[in-house]
Amino acid sequence: MSYVKNILAALCLLSAVLSSSAYSDGFLKASGTAIINDKGQEVLLRGMGLGGWHVQEGYMFGMPSGTMNAAWQIRTRIVEVVGAANADSFYAAFTANFVTRRDIERLSQLGFNSVRMPMHYLTFMSTSTADGWNEKGFVAMDSLLRWCGDNKIYLILDLHAAPGGQSHDNISDYNPAYLSLWESEANKQLTVDLWKKLAQRYANEPWIGGYDLLNETHWTFTSGTPLRDLFVRITTAIRTVDTKHIIFIEGNDYANNFTGLTPPWDANMAYSFHKYWNVNDIASINSYMTMRSTYNVPLWMGESGENSNAWFTDAIRLLENFKIGWSWWTLKKFDTVVGPFSVASTTGYASLVSYWNGSGAKPSAAAGTTALLGMADKLKLDNCTYHPDVVDAMMRTPFDNTPKAFSSNLIPGRLYAVNYDMGNNNFAYKDEVYQATSQGTTYNTGYQYRNDGVDIEKCSDLPTNGYDVGWTAANEFLNFTVNAAQTRKYTVTLRAAVNDANSMVGMIWDNAPASQKILAQTGGWTAWTTQNLGTVDLTAGTHTLKLYFYTGGFNVNFIDIADAGPTSVEKPAAAPYEFTLSQNYPNPFNPSSLIRFSVHEVGRVVLSVSDVLGREAAVLVNERLEAGTYERTFSAGPNMVSGVYFYTLTTGGHTQTRTMQLVK
Repeated sequence: MSYVKNILAALCLLSAVLSSSAYSDGFLKASGTAIINDKGQEVLLRGMGLGGWHVQEGYMFGMPSGTMNAAWQIRTRIVEVVGAANADSFYAAFTANFVTRRDIERLSQLGFNSVRMPMHYLTFMSTSTADGWNEKGFVAMDSLLRWCGDNKIYLILDLHAAPGGQSHDNISDYNPAYLSLWESEANKQLTVDLWKKLAQRYANEPWIGGYDLLNETHWTFTSGTPLRDLFVRITTAIRTVDTKHIIFIEGNDYANNFTGLTPPWDANMAYSFHKYWNVNDIASINSYMTMRSTYNVPLWMGESGENSNAWFTDAIRLLENFKIGWSWWTLKKFDTVVGPFSVASTTGYASLVSYWNGSGAKPSAAAGTTALLGMADKLKLDNCTYHPDVVDAMMRTPFDNTPKAFSSNLIPGRLYAVNYDMGNNNFAYKDEVYQATSQGTTYNTGYQYRNDGVDIEKCSDLPTNGYDVGWTAANEFLNFTVNAAQTRKYTVTLRAAVNDANSMVGMIWDNAPASQKILAQTGGWTAWTTQNLGTVDLTAGTHTLKLYFYTGGFNVNFIDIADAGPTSVEKPAAAPYEFTLSQNYPNPFNPSSLIRFSVHEVGRVVLSVSDVLGREAAVLVNERLEAGTYERTFSAGPNMVSGVYFYTLTTGGHTQTRTMQLVK
């Protein structure tokens, strides 16, 4: 029997080992300038940060910036309203719902292969236990690791809030009433002890992707190399219990200043920089790449985000072109468009925030508790709003310019303007201001519904899906991938509020200009009317409609596309050619555009261009031509200004005029 027991015990032990490493390709490690797995395969980390879960920052939850920035400030004001016991109940629900197995499964489905876990030291350290450790914190991290391993996601541990705080900022939960990390030897030793404890617990876990020792230090050091010295102390402590995991080192000044942190002091080490609000060009990362090549060490871009989809795409394309993995900030925030998931505020929570802002009455403890628990429930993944455009900007569009439908867009039917295609600027849409390349600049006027440069606001019109496209400007456009139910003629109307005179839109179907329309003024930005844009013949199946704004000065709610009967039947030609004047291409243009025309009989033909006042700008043809099809290129003169021009074809008793748009 003892033999059988020994066999069973061995099998149980083997099962436990396999459960943590099943389907794993082994530990990540530094190999020259690359991060590889045990099979020698290079691994490019594509990650999402779990910011706000264990280290709260007020801006993520719509709280007032002056008094509720850091986690300790947030808790203080919550306790002031609901009391300590109710606050504990809220934080328990908040923590339980913010990230669950379901969230990690969803990240894996979306294509992410790693998560960065911002940790607060108080999650693991306790003053109420004899040994100073909080086992509940470690057990919770065990669960997260298990979810990650089950979904083939690497878990990177990030010390976001070290004892005392590594900066004066809310991100480290710094409290000026106490000594910082850099002012207290005791705090430094606690930090070393915490990392050794974590490394000891997870030394044999292959789905731990590495240890990010200290997030975004921002401190002025007057002498010596205290940041490097602490990093070396932590590394030494970790290596006494764990020689397998990568150690990630962030620079000073929010992870971007690596002065004093080279050369590397460990063979399994990588440098991690952060990237926010700058131009996505080689210059923005050149110093890090120089460090990589000089010291033969990998790079990881450990945190970025808080910008437009177009900026996300450009940043990730840049990073991956140079084989730099990345992690984005962050999974969830309240009432946001810039992250994958948004948590919608309740009425009760809005009242609570009003009180915190000094503009509302203080809720009762019961009302405040109900509001907070309601928001904790909203944190569950299935209660969040998913933003597919944000994930598309990270996972697809860095490598694919093809527009992708945001909604089904079945026709006949209604296309809400805000449901234009997902994709890159100049392809799925065009907006003049579409990303923030310096801190404090904006890329969107409305900041509603979606995260592109397209300016979206809440809509007062009826019917509505709640939003409209506003702040339109000349030469912007929206692209829609649509699906026609059958081959028919369709009538197209536009629901718009037109403030400016001479506002012009056009339809471009399947990349061919179809019609242009000067919209009638409606009397203001919220005075909505329906205006006809013409008809189009479509075959059954997929098509693209580009709604082109030749000028701005109007808001757009929706486009209605209605069945208008059978498609037009071409009349048999009485002669080899018909008298036709085609739309110029490209249009708008600068500086030249091609005009094609046909004449049905021999005779004198005149093709001329004039401005909106009827003044002749050019004569392209004035000669006798045979029946046939011809092309002429019109090039704008140096004195011609941007605007609408007319071109007219005349022969015999036939005349036809079309418009074109010059953009300089």
